[in-house]
Amino acid sequence: MSVSPSASPSVPSSVSSAASAPTQADLLDFVRRTAADRELIASLPLDPEGRTWVRLEGPGGSEAWLIGWPPGTGTGWHDHADSVGAFLTASGELKENALAARLPTDGWKTLELTDGVDRERRLPAGQGRAFGRHHVHEVLNESSDRHAISVHAYYPPLPQIRRYSRSGPILRLEQVERPEDWQ
Repeated sequence: MSVSPSASPSVPSSVSSAASAPTQADLLDFVRRTAADRELIASLPLDPEGRTWVRLEGPGGSEAWLIGWPPGTGTGWHDHADSVGAFLTASGELKENALAARLPTDGWKTLELTDGVDRERRLPAGQGRAFGRHHVHEVLNESSDRHAISVHAYYPPLPQIRRYSRSGPILRLEQVERPEDWQ
């Protein structure tokens, strides 16, 4: 995995007050406007081997990232704990697999998922989504020859990410990462 330098380009915020927490709609608006900044998108260094990212200044104290996805890469199943979020594909196409089920937040290692909880979204350039707390998903660039670039924002700033493995209907909690693990 490659990491590009942590930069904090200033992207204007539509949140009316720094004291008010940004909503999912505010975060989605931010990622839309940021993805439209062609100069910023083009400035992300792309690595053919691993994802690259640059930290951005998000609205209202949110955490935001510009992420480059080489062909065939993905996140694996994870959630963003108590943060709400939004992301949007700026170039290329991403696929999101998600669970349409609220999972218990603590006290479990293995769950058997019921039928009908799987959701799939294709997100070509200009398409994105917002999501609530404890949203379990994986994001993939399934292209065999083209990078994708996306913009992500989370509030509150990510306290942790829980990583899961999945085998059929069985979801297993594998690891809990804290900010110091990825920053």
